[in-house]
Amino acid sequence: MSALRKELKERFIRDLPPAEKALFLKKAKEAIFQKGYRATEDLFHYCYFLTLKERLRGIRPGRGEGHLRLLLVEGTRDMDGAIRLYRERLEADKLPTPDTEGSKFIGYLSG
Repeated sequence: MSALRKELKERFIRDLPPAEKALFLKKAKEAIFQKGYRATEDLFHYCYFLTLKERLRGIRPGRGEGHLRLLLVEGTRDMDGAIRLYRERLEADKLPTPDTEGSKFIGYLSG
C-alpha cells in the first residue's frame, strides 16, 4: 500500500507484540468500517496511540513508586492529546461509506 510509508509498517512490526498488533488491527477495522475513517497515516497514528494507551493502562505501579506514577499520568495525558489530535483530523476527512482502501491497509499491516 503506497499511502502508508514503509517506516510505519516497520514500527508496527518492531514495536508491538502480537497481542497489541491484534488490538491495533481491531481498532483500525472499527475506525475504517464503522466510523468511516480514511485508511491513511493519520489512521495509523490514531490506532498506534490507542494501542500504546492500553499498554500504559496495564502498568500498575507498586507502593512507593511515585516517579512511575508520575510518568504514567504524564504519558497517558500525552497519549490522550495525540489520540484527540488524530481523531479530529480523521473526523474532518470522514467518508460516508467505508474507505475502499481499508482492506488493503489492514492487509498491508497484517502481511
